[in-house]
Amino acid sequence: MVAKIGRGSNLLGVLLYNYEKMEDDHGNILHTHHMIHPLDGQWDTSVLARSFEPYLMANQRTEKPILHISINPDPKDEVSDNDFKEIAAEYMQEMGYGNQPFVVFKHTDIERTHIHIVSVCVDEQGKKINDAFEKRKSMRVCRALEEKFGLQSALDKKEGEDKALFQPVDYRKADLKSQLASIVRYIPQYYQFQSLGEYTALLQLLNIGTEKVEGELHGEHRRGLVYFALDENGEKASNPFKSSLFGKKAGLPSLEKQMEKHKPHLKKQDKSTLKQHIKNALKTTQSKAEFMKALVPHKISVVFRENDQGRLYGVTFIDHNSRCVWNGSRLGKDFSANFFHKHFTQQQEQQQATPENHSQQFNPNGTNTEVNSNDNDYQETTYYEYEYDYPTIRALFSLLPEEQGVDYEEEAFIHRMRRKKKKIKKRKK
Repeated sequence: MVAKIGRGSNLLGVLLYNYEKMEDDHGNILHTHHMIHPLDGQWDTSVLARSFEPYLMANQRTEKPILHISINPDPKDEVSDNDFKEIAAEYMQEMGYGNQPFVVFKHTDIERTHIHIVSVCVDEQGKKINDAFEKRKSMRVCRALEEKFGLQSALDKKEGEDKALFQPVDYRKADLKSQLASIVRYIPQYYQFQSLGEYTALLQLLNIGTEKVEGELHGEHRRGLVYFALDENGEKASNPFKSSLFGKKAGLPSLEKQMEKHKPHLKKQDKSTLKQHIKNALKTTQSKAEFMKALVPHKISVVFRENDQGRLYGVTFIDHNSRCVWNGSRLGKDFSANFFHKHFTQQQEQQQATPENHSQQFNPNGTNTEVNSNDNDYQETTYYEYEYDYPTIRALFSLLPEEQGVDYEEEAFIHRMRRKKKKIKKRKK
């Protein structure tokens, strides 16, 4: 179980975010503590806000008095509503907020059912409640609650091999924006690349496409990125999402700064082991699919790019050991797209020249065709099927456990609210 404590100054924004989940049938109020109850039993943001107003009016100098806490059990945990209530109450008590008014919302908009707690961190006299060593205290409380309620331990995941993962995007699920955000906001912190093409190849492994967009707005030249989900064939499977929805770190200016920072480190990086693994894989394989598969045990992914005529024009290697992304040409001529195109074309020609010695024939249209010696029937399998071996992809991408429990829809909502506040202030001026 992971708890994330957020602080802010916009009570209405936090309440609206949770209330919208209720209106979309993806949330409900599970529990309230020291809150004013409506006479008609109908909760809304104004009724909820009334309970916090005396504390905020008494606030002396705390800039961010609003508490917004999310508590996230492991997706495998089955937590009842009563258990969620108890977990919320005990967590708030142990963290020093047991006497504060708070409301507990249950969210079911993603696979991981979780709760949000809205409260204030100033007491009735307007003094800030002591939050010293808060993160350490929160971790200790979470471990105790895991043991009491028989929940999966986040600590075990941190210390074991099964870490929290970057999950490939599934365009069929409803929380697509959250899936995209969980990757594009954080992956540049863990992987190093020198070009937008390398970044695009990295995202492609996780079923995300990206495109650069340019144009004029109010007479100014603007440049940016859009992100979209890819299907099993690498085709667009969703509407585009502007990078601004995911924060500055997902935008083009921030990525360009990151790439400049990465260049000195990548220049010094030892690439000899990576090159040797690639050479060894080439010696023992006859097709792109076999080649890709041979590199997986060494934690190396490959992304090939071909045009409509089947001409290979790009190859990118993702070394998950060093978390570095390399366009083939950066490794040398023997690792360029042109080299691999010639190499696999020769392999294809050799297979076609001696079909009697092979049970498989290479099909340039992207399928391996197995020939049945007893008749003329053909059984086709997707040539790039290994590229979409999701358990393997998930095993290669590891995300630091601190990012568990982040609600990306919430982050995007808060970002939108901030932008609205800035626009209102500008209009007033």
